Amino acid sequence: MLVGYARVSTGDQKLELQLDALRQAGVEKVFTDKVSSAKVRPGLDEALAYVREGDILVVWKLDRLGRSVKGLIELVEGLQKRGVQFRSLTDSIDTSTAAGRFFFHMMAALAQMERELVRERTNAGLAAARARGRKGGRKPKMSESKLAAAKQLVDAGNPATEVATHLGVSRATLYRSLSKLKDITVIS
Repeated sequence: MLVGYARVSTGDQKLELQLDALRQAGVEKVFTDKVSSAKVRPGLDEALAYVREGDILVVWKLDRLGRSVKGLIELVEGLQKRGVQFRSLTDSIDTSTAAGRFFFHMMAALAQMERELVRERTNAGLAAARARGRKGGRKPKMSESKLAAAKQLVDAGNPATEVATHLGVSRATLYRSLSKLKDITVIS
């Protein structure tokens, strides 16, 4: 039996392309995930629990199955120990043959290299942006004016909960922001 698995990383991405390809390949049962995490993939867990000896687990592309060469190899070897083969449609991988197994290992290594190159380019871009004075991350909730107002209100003896509510921030944000300033005593 052909058992399919499809995954997209974010909620705004669509599974249709993968599902159409799996159906066209003759897949009878499909499991899906809409998660980016490599650790929590309930659809893959269900698919792995469902497949039996003689079945073939089919994916649209190798990177839908795993993120590291080690993880992919362990997963496919685990399937083979159970008598389950693996097939990737766009990568033309079929582990039921010796050539397919060899090609699987080559493609898994290439997929990992591609991810590492993307990571390197991203880190280089972030470093270049930092060198130009750009700072990433979220904008601070406490602007300089809010911080000055918070300091005045706290110095005047107002409770932290009231000050935080007045400024529209959480008490934790207020404490964190004020802790960066010296000589502040916050009254809870």
